[in-house]
Amino acid sequence: MKTLEERPNAVLVAPPGAGKTTLTPLALLDAPWLGAQRIVLVEPRRVAVRGAASRMASTLGEAPGGIVGFRTRTESAISARTRIEVVTEGLLLRRLLSDPLLEGVGAVLFDEVHERSLDLDASLAFCLDLQRELRPDLRILAMSATPDGRAFTELMNAPLIESEGREYPIDVRHTRDVPHLRDLPEACARAIRQALAEDDGDILAFLPGVGEIRRTQALLEGTVLVLPLHGEQASEDQDRALAPSEQRRVVLATSIAETSVTVSGVRIVVDGGLRRVPRLDPSTGLSRLETLKVSRATATQRAGRAGRQSPGIAIRLWSETTQRSLRPQDAPEMLVADLTDFALVTAAWQEAMGTSPDALPLLDTPPPGVLAGGRELLRELGALDDGGRITALGRQMASLGAHPRLAAMLCAARTVPERITAACLAALLEERDPLRPRPNAPKSPAPGADIRTRLALYEREDPRADRACMFRMKQSAHRFLRRLGVRDFSLSPNPDHAAALLAAGFPDRVAQAAGDIGRFRLSGGGSARVPTTDPLAREKLLAGAAFHTRTSTEITLAAPLDAEDLPQSLLDRTREQVETTLDGTSGRIIARRRLRLGMLTLRDRNTQVTPEEAQLLLLAQISADLGQNLTWSDASRQFQARVAHARATYAPHLPDMSDVALSEDLGWLEPYLAGCDRLSQVKALDLLSILRGRLEYADLSALDRKLPSRLALKASTHDIDYTSAVPTVSARAQAFYGTAQIPVLADGQLKLQCALLSPAGRPQAITADLAGFWKGSWADMRRDMRGRYPRHDWPEDPTTAEPSKPRPRH
Repeated sequence: MKTLEERPNAVLVAPPGAGKTTLTPLALLDAPWLGAQRIVLVEPRRVAVRGAASRMASTLGEAPGGIVGFRTRTESAISARTRIEVVTEGLLLRRLLSDPLLEGVGAVLFDEVHERSLDLDASLAFCLDLQRELRPDLRILAMSATPDGRAFTELMNAPLIESEGREYPIDVRHTRDVPHLRDLPEACARAIRQALAEDDGDILAFLPGVGEIRRTQALLEGTVLVLPLHGEQASEDQDRALAPSEQRRVVLATSIAETSVTVSGVRIVVDGGLRRVPRLDPSTGLSRLETLKVSRATATQRAGRAGRQSPGIAIRLWSETTQRSLRPQDAPEMLVADLTDFALVTAAWQEAMGTSPDALPLLDTPPPGVLAGGRELLRELGALDDGGRITALGRQMASLGAHPRLAAMLCAARTVPERITAACLAALLEERDPLRPRPNAPKSPAPGADIRTRLALYEREDPRADRACMFRMKQSAHRFLRRLGVRDFSLSPNPDHAAALLAAGFPDRVAQAAGDIGRFRLSGGGSARVPTTDPLAREKLLAGAAFHTRTSTEITLAAPLDAEDLPQSLLDRTREQVETTLDGTSGRIIARRRLRLGMLTLRDRNTQVTPEEAQLLLLAQISADLGQNLTWSDASRQFQARVAHARATYAPHLPDMSDVALSEDLGWLEPYLAGCDRLSQVKALDLLSILRGRLEYADLSALDRKLPSRLALKASTHDIDYTSAVPTVSARAQAFYGTAQIPVLADGQLKLQCALLSPAGRPQAITADLAGFWKGSWADMRRDMRGRYPRHDWPEDPTTAEPSKPRPRH
């Protein structure tokens, strides 16, 4: 009380049973700084919300709804008299987005902060940002039952208050390790039977999930009163498990009983050492439940349940060696969960308060890759624009208090029948599958993956359906409809709307048949399967919603889509492309009009090729391999080389006609491709004329004069080869008789060399100084050639000789 009188924030650490949850809010009611404002107490789970509100209300001699009230996703008890409002973390988060100033609230108390849920981290960050910017009068108290709550002192700039509370001694006993998860129910039942025989008091057993609870309950049947406690139960069933009983009992609970609630009469805890938590699978982008060992902090928390009211016993179904290997704390959800919803709410907060998500006070920095993936999905759903700012659709989605996928599906519903179907789908997807197989239930045919069979449960009963699950689904569906503004309605979903609505929320999970029956490709990448016995396995296109990943990904809930009648919400996310290719055999252009969604091709049809499309494709093909796709004569290659030599000597202004330059910019060729629709027509073009046409008349005349294509000798004319570094004219030696020297090229800037050939056409000498060659090396060549080719003239002085012809044979 003194700390919050002097400072806005504090951190309270006290062991289980010390009274943090139920005594602190009542004490703060008399604080002078509170005035007539409310206190909001934030709990991690619905069962804790109701339990804390009931306990505080009974302390005041009231029922919930008076001075102490509560709100959960499915129920509430609030009145004008309410001063203490107990809510879940998710509800506070949505309230902050709709009322960023928290009007009428004087203090926010965050309970069990050590659990580090994503909603807790986000709502605490928003409250701290609000306090920093606009509400310095707002008090914030973080409460924890474990020492790691101290980490919040620096984040909140708050002092640490510690209380030892009243913690009774606990006798911790270890057993042998349970070899496998399937053996856990038997090991738990065995430990419970032994505890019932040897010790007094009620027993609270922790198991990872509902399946293990039911199997353990079946093994204990007939021994004692056995009550399950988990999040899928109706409220009255949870209350029954928490309420005191004159009969000795065993409560089989999931992790919801770890914190914030007291199970009256318990003095023995049996801990299975496992918990089931959602984890993001980076390979699929999907969250899946994983069964993990508890941390040492969680084990201590669970054991503390036995010492709330008297000395207790904690029986751990693992060895002391395993105990030493447990990690100290559980990983914060921020580091392991899907961050799509976090990305949406932080974008909405930025619009409301102007605070960038990067500037929010958070204990842990979100993993950049996972956060980027969440933002990319939001852009695909239309909730964020390309700059990362929230859109009008995003604001509407954030206000619905559902995962962004479900919110996008709800927003896609336009008519009242569509909204009813969307609300029923959202409620169904928030819960576990009501038709999932249950242990000890009579064998029945598998329900298959068709989500439409689940929608039918809203209107007719099915003995296979989980009744508690259906009750919660109907409550949630009514809640969604109220948020959509639908008042007078009955839950009569139309199965025909299911696929279109699912596609709006799960555009990356549209699945297309891929070869074998039951195999599908996903629009977001990757693949999934449906059992071949399922009728959906033979569908061509599915709108997938729920997946289960083990060694492979299985589609567990989906509805068939008609590729010829796609919903507008999906068409808005598709792109239509005309893709043209060249047939490798005929060289003809083939065009296909394809409708693509992510990695899928939803439609693929032949289409006509426009002249523009044909020209673009031909240009691309030519650019990829200029030498192969154009007909290069020797004359065109020589012209290309002459231009290169001209650019290097006297005319640098001439266009670059190298293969690289010609490929990079094919504008010189475009006019000649008009009307062409196959590669053979391109190959028939006169390339030399096209290249010559690139030069002005004066430049072309100068090129022919300064770099002639042929050299005229005394009795013949010969081609000059410009493709080498030094231009070369090649001819038999006799062709050079009577020529004292050869000319230079390009106004004397480029030498021309002669290749003197034998009568057989083989090079015998190469020289750029013909006069010097006649005076020097010619004598050696003449001596050699006279012996080998006696029928030819080999004069001593070729400069005065006439070109001669070979002598006839005798």
